[in-house]
Amino acid sequence: MQRLLTIAGTALLALTIQASAEGDPAKGEKVFKKCAACHAVGENAKNKVGPQLNGVVDRSWGAVEGYKYSKALIELSDGQVWDVENLDIYLTKPKDLIKKGKMAFAGLRKEQDRADVIAYLTQFNEDGTTK
Repeated sequence: MQRLLTIAGTALLALTIQASAEGDPAKGEKVFKKCAACHAVGENAKNKVGPQLNGVVDRSWGAVEGYKYSKALIELSDGQVWDVENLDIYLTKPKDLIKKGKMAFAGLRKEQDRADVIAYLTQFNEDGTTK
């Protein structure tokens, strides 16, 4: 039941997200510094407290080799993808998407900051090279 409620809530939030302004990757790189204590991107990125984020945009949930995801994320991951809508919801307030997930970060309040970070992350291929 909890899983169904979470998925329904996620779908509702995705429907209510206003079309966000296009993100600026250069600004997103600066905002990403808030994330860099726990996450890495680029050719030499390794898992830290959180998984490396190379190729995260449109990647399946729980797909990074060698990273131990929370039980909550694994239980909800069937068919889920880190598309722009899910990333926006998660970056707004991670616990709204995965209530018992590991992510301790409170979120990015500003819509433009989220759009910029997503634009920055979109540049990275799965191997860490840039597109």
